[in-house]
Amino acid sequence: MGLAGEKFQLGTVGALSLSVVSSVSIVICNKALMSALGFIFATTLTSWHLLVTFCSLHVALCMKLFEHKPFDARTVMGFGVLNGISIGLLNLSLGFNSVGFYQMTKLAIIPCTVILETLFFRKKFSRYIQLSLSVLLFGVGVATVTDLQLNAMGSVLSLLAIVTTCIAQIMTNTIQKKFKVSSTQLLYQSCPYQALTLFIVGPFLDGFLTNKNVFAFAYTPQVLFFIVLSCLISVSVNFSTFLVIGKTSPVTYQVLGHLKTCLVLAFGYVLLHDPFSWRNILGILIAVVGMGLYSYFCTREAPKPTEASPQVTQVKEGESDPLIADSLNAAENGAAATTDEPLKVPMWSSKYARA
Repeated sequence: MGLAGEKFQLGTVGALSLSVVSSVSIVICNKALMSALGFIFATTLTSWHLLVTFCSLHVALCMKLFEHKPFDARTVMGFGVLNGISIGLLNLSLGFNSVGFYQMTKLAIIPCTVILETLFFRKKFSRYIQLSLSVLLFGVGVATVTDLQLNAMGSVLSLLAIVTTCIAQIMTNTIQKKFKVSSTQLLYQSCPYQALTLFIVGPFLDGFLTNKNVFAFAYTPQVLFFIVLSCLISVSVNFSTFLVIGKTSPVTYQVLGHLKTCLVLAFGYVLLHDPFSWRNILGILIAVVGMGLYSYFCTREAPKPTEASPQVTQVKEGESDPLIADSLNAAENGAAATTDEPLKVPMWSSKYARA
């Protein structure tokens, strides 16, 4: 592997590590904020996350840490609004469904993404990749899914949340490649539209789900501290989400998201003394095996530099991106995603949240 390949591999490892650490950190922070302090206004909090992210990136732009690269305004606006809508739908899905059904909604994002990429982008997923994803989904399901109470409105909202999240994550990857923009440049331009969408609908959505007014909440110094901390961590979460999807793929990002879910369960047990059963342990072990198989098969199936010319490898892309990339030619995406342990109340989620 050449120097460029080694740099890409290190960059991918760094992006994945940053995504895991920041996502797990924000889940712990938000769990303290929502469960312990009673601030349960998830959608409004997410709009603040995006606003702080945009302000941070604007400061970085003024310091010339990255270059502003404008491109098709309608694409950016549509992408930003779609991301905002997907986050709102995920929160609505959690509000109208049981926690177990919400977990099933998150699990359905991977197969839905695979189907969409197969139909519209003609990507090929080998049987080994499909098998490893099945093992992963089964393990996460065993570890996290409990009750499965169904209702018509909740099912419709979950379906809409799945579709919009998949499209948003696929667009994250596609836009970066089509317009040759970095994850930072895309995030900087789309953040205002995402933040504005959630800032407008957030108070109404949170009020509908919680029967409380976000503006009437008692903002104690402790609450303000955790809100500020959550917003600061969100900068890293949002940035790493775009970075990971751009360097790998939407499916790989979802696989990483389920790793975060397992880590959140483990950290919750160790640090917060959450209840933990044999199902959780068995499910996490199965999920880890599935993630290992996914990374192994992606690495084995990744095209080698000598197998095709650079022009061919740039145009013909398949789902052959391991969690830790093994080749520069395997180069390729957070919604809300949404890969964190759900609470009994609408939690912070990101299409990217999905922590």
